[in-house]
Amino acid sequence: MSEQQKKWVRWFVDYSAPIAFAVVYFGFGRDFMKATAAIVIASVVALAVGLAVERRLAPLPLFVGAMGALFGGLTLIFDDPRILKVKPTILNGVLGTILLGGLALRKNPLRMLFGQALVLPDEAWRKLMLRFGLFYLSLAVLNEFVWRTQSEETWVLFRSFGLQGLTVAFALLQVPLMMRYMRAEDLPPPPNE
Repeated sequence: MSEQQKKWVRWFVDYSAPIAFAVVYFGFGRDFMKATAAIVIASVVALAVGLAVERRLAPLPLFVGAMGALFGGLTLIFDDPRILKVKPTILNGVLGTILLGGLALRKNPLRMLFGQALVLPDEAWRKLMLRFGLFYLSLAVLNEFVWRTQSEETWVLFRSFGLQGLTVAFALLQVPLMMRYMRAEDLPPPPNE
């Protein structure tokens, strides 16, 4: 499988569950339980596809997919949409706590996630961990605000597209910091044409 095809698989693993949730919710009469079943199925399928293609599961997609399946399953079992609605709060709260806890303990879970794909000095990693830790905790608080004060439709849009959009935008805003600390010899070679 080509590197381009693997990128599409990674995209599928990362985004298929929230997209499936929104498509089923808005496409099938705004039925939260049907959409929840879709997110459970899409989470399991995405993890299986990721494992089949890459022969491993990256820690973050595994954690996010397992949380989607677990909270979605509990939502269906107890017929209580609040369970799925608190999942982004718990997920982002855990991620923020891990990053800030790693910072306090002088450990670097963010570097572990990136492996050799991103080579930065310790100072840059500390700044990124602080920023992402606070960002994830902010997402947790924002999710609580949205699901408790807005309509179900608004929360579904926020959960399916808003959280991902905010995360991508925030990550892009970190590029100048990363570029400031990257050395030319650590950059990947330009593609051959």
